[in-house]
Amino acid sequence: MGQRYRVRAMKCQLLVASFFVMVLGVSVTILTIITYYGKHFTVISEVFLETNLYRRTFLHRGVFFAGICLSILLIVAALLSVVATVRELESAMAAVFFCFGVVFCASVKATYWSITNGIVAEDAMMDVYDIVYEDVRSNSSNTRRQELHTIHKTFLCCGKKPPFGEASRIEKEMCQSEAVGTEKDCLEEIQKFLKKHMTFVSVLMTITIFFMVYGMSLTLFLWYAIHFKKSLDRKGKYTLPKQ
Repeated sequence: MGQRYRVRAMKCQLLVASFFVMVLGVSVTILTIITYYGKHFTVISEVFLETNLYRRTFLHRGVFFAGICLSILLIVAALLSVVATVRELESAMAAVFFCFGVVFCASVKATYWSITNGIVAEDAMMDVYDIVYEDVRSNSSNTRRQELHTIHKTFLCCGKKPPFGEASRIEKEMCQSEAVGTEKDCLEEIQKFLKKHMTFVSVLMTITIFFMVYGMSLTLFLWYAIHFKKSLDRKGKYTLPKQ
């Protein structure tokens, strides 16, 4: 009886873990959509520059596709885990273990990237602001002025801190009309925003790693129980005795 109760407990734990994995999949989807369509990111990516590394490299589209693929894999793994647990299917349980393993590797990679290479995104976004800022200071292009005004409005900042204490022409002309954030340096605000965003990504990926390790342990135990028919309540296939 003790073995049977352990199997039931493991099945219940895997069902609960599957629910949280489903929630994680939805959370990753929401975070990915925010990263791609959020105003703080689009205002930088939509700046038309040949040197706009944030728009030209993988930082914008690559992260979007990677996030969508990860979220789909999480949701599929959660649904498959429920089916494998309820029906006690050996092959499905092995597939769930494989999906959890793939997500574990992807989450470790994403966590490592967000910690070590998050500065790449910061530099790319701040470089875009620097170029727009300098273009507005050197000429009076209406397009560039509008782009700079949009960035100021989005990040609630205005201009850059003058190195020698004297405000440039941009701060004197544009920052006086800003209702909020006239005293905030835009480079600092961009950096703060990205650090918070990357911290949230790291926390979400760390939680995902925990549930993947936990899920792989449960699926391995249940696969063993299904394979050797250890104290199971029901099986996926039934056979009728011959009369």
